[in-house]
Amino acid sequence: MPQLHCYVAEDVAEVIRGRARARGLSVSQYLAQLAEQDAAIGWPPGYFENVIGGWAGDPLLRPPQGEYDEREQL
Repeated sequence: MPQLHCYVAEDVAEVIRGRARARGLSVSQYLAQLAEQDAAIGWPPGYFENVIGGWAGDPLLRPPQGEYDEREQL
């Protein structure tokens, strides 16, 4: 498994250590989870549950679209 190295300010490192400790994780495990979440492909967990039905404005209306265009066949 590849290792990644980075440098952060001491105050940032202390916050990271505290958050890792609060979750019962090592700093490496905590940072690996953050990196995996950030690199995830697709929609975030709970995205659709939070978005569907969330429109609070006037109802959206789609005007009539007219007839299909007649095109020459290729």
